[in-house]
Amino acid sequence: MRIGVDTGGTFTDFVAIDDAGRVESFKLRSNPRDPASVILAGLERATRGRAAQVVHGSTVATNALLERKGARTAFVTTAGFEDIFHIGRQNRRELYNLTPIPRVPLVARDRCFGVEERTLFDGSVLRELTKEALAGLRARIGRAGVESIAICLLHSCQNPAHERSAAEALRGCGYLSISSDVSPEFREYERSSTTVLNAYVGPLIERYLARLVAAMGKHELGILQSNGGTMTAGEAAAMPVRTLLSGPAGGAIGAAWMAKRSGFRQVIGFDMGGTSTDVCVIQDSPRETTEARVDGFPLQMPMLDIHTVGAGGGSIAKVDEGGLLRVGPESAGAEPGPACYGSSDLCTVTDAQVFLGRIAEDQLAGGSLRIEASRSAAAVERLAAQLGMSANETAAGVIRIANANMERALRQVSVERGYDPRRFALLAFGGGGGLHACEIAESLEMSTVLVPSLAGALSALGMLVADRVRDYSQPVLTGASIPAAFRRLERTARQDTARPQRSALELRRSGDLRYLGQSYELNVPWLDNGPDKGNGVAKTIQAFHKVHHRLYGYADAAGRVEVVAVRVRAVVPSGKMQMRQARRRPAEGNGLTLRRMFVSGKWRQVACLSRTQVGRSGRAGPLLVLDYGSTTLVPAGWRARTDASGTLIVSR
Repeated sequence: MRIGVDTGGTFTDFVAIDDAGRVESFKLRSNPRDPASVILAGLERATRGRAAQVVHGSTVATNALLERKGARTAFVTTAGFEDIFHIGRQNRRELYNLTPIPRVPLVARDRCFGVEERTLFDGSVLRELTKEALAGLRARIGRAGVESIAICLLHSCQNPAHERSAAEALRGCGYLSISSDVSPEFREYERSSTTVLNAYVGPLIERYLARLVAAMGKHELGILQSNGGTMTAGEAAAMPVRTLLSGPAGGAIGAAWMAKRSGFRQVIGFDMGGTSTDVCVIQDSPRETTEARVDGFPLQMPMLDIHTVGAGGGSIAKVDEGGLLRVGPESAGAEPGPACYGSSDLCTVTDAQVFLGRIAEDQLAGGSLRIEASRSAAAVERLAAQLGMSANETAAGVIRIANANMERALRQVSVERGYDPRRFALLAFGGGGGLHACEIAESLEMSTVLVPSLAGALSALGMLVADRVRDYSQPVLTGASIPAAFRRLERTARQDTARPQRSALELRRSGDLRYLGQSYELNVPWLDNGPDKGNGVAKTIQAFHKVHHRLYGYADAAGRVEVVAVRVRAVVPSGKMQMRQARRRPAEGNGLTLRRMFVSGKWRQVACLSRTQVGRSGRAGPLLVLDYGSTTLVPAGWRARTDASGTLIVSR
């Protein structure tokens, strides 16, 4: 048995599949204070005593960073560069704000330590790191009382010897994170930031995974990375920074897999959960980046290019200081949750949907989570009184603003990056994705919306189909031999792969290229197929010109192009997964019903039916399609049908 587990802000999703392809999916309420307890309860329910391979998407690292609950961390760097993590770049997030709120650094200035040493840009050593310097460093860090240490010495991506000496000298002083292992890339600030993030969440993740592995007993645990691949629990404990976006990455992988089953190559993934919405462009596979930011901190490593906004079912609607209606980014989360959950009076997007008749009292999680519609109505009416509007206008306004926030995110990953959204289908998943997808697609002039089966737990499903992945990189700006660099990275990849898996190992080459004089580069697949796949770069440069033209509208075919870094991705495929149709749930309905619902600006009777009742022939909107864990609103002017894989295809 294989089980995917996605811990979200509101629900923890489970998808279990056995050797015969039988699928079971269910949700449990998340427990932010003890996420492991929910996972263990779900595994007990799914396995019934059988051993299983478990792949887990964790939000523990993300929450620790966002809530500033990580370890007390020290930062070690080359003397004279102690302020690099605090100075950062000159870029400002709010260009016209003269009094921005200063960002609280993860490491206080008095815990930033310089050590006398110097490695040059080409890896040669100008000043040796002495035993006396290391002894002094260990004494200073011992007095600082830290739990974790981030080591990032100048130019260690070219020569890591001094970093490794420092790590050896500081062994036993705390959790160690060295930049030449975490992010062997040039650009000191970004490398420092990535290493500090790894150190900051490291001890917490190490303890969390140790407890989870011990409690799981005979189950085998894998962790999903931000790059969409899996790794072992031990690797995750050593490199927890790779899990910061593991949940959204599972959704992107699951969306790509389901899109292929339905014959769609170009889709935009739209994952609306309880706390946030994640969007990404998928062309056969999700788009990747090495320039992500998490809570404002740069993260320099390959990861899926997923954009997240604070707009989910739990996003709080309120009146701001100027008297305007705002929705998010604050969320009610799992606790206390929306007003309809019975523990708060907060008006959220979910409460607006309940008030408008689109979510019934027994509709969430197959009826296992009963909601109180009267509390939603009271919350909407209180908000309406503050705005001086009717309750209908207020609830509809909450939905429109939430849609606008999510539409802006979709434009950022598509239009702003050279993609025309009209050429894509919108693949909606998550608990709330289907309720908003058609209205957002219409605003973007998209003509097709896909809502796959298991849409409410697609991130957990994505974890089951994800390959085992490990990324390696090496800068080559200093004139290093590109073929030799590729061979070195591939040799390391083979050594890091367990012997039984080496026969299935796939090594995929790529390069970071830019025009001479540019500050940033683009990653493109390495296309030269000579004996050494690296002696020439002509085909790769041509691919770079095409990618540059798509992104920026121009390309300089005569311009000089330089290769900045080479990369190797080591992939062990997960193997084909046979999946039978998921078992029907009571929440999918036993017959066509009518429900009074506010759609297209007025109250009307709308048909509510299950996905199986929609059928291959299809039905015209308005109608509401009910699934376990998700709901799809098909407005007037749209038509829904199902395909052979069970995906709901809604066309304008």
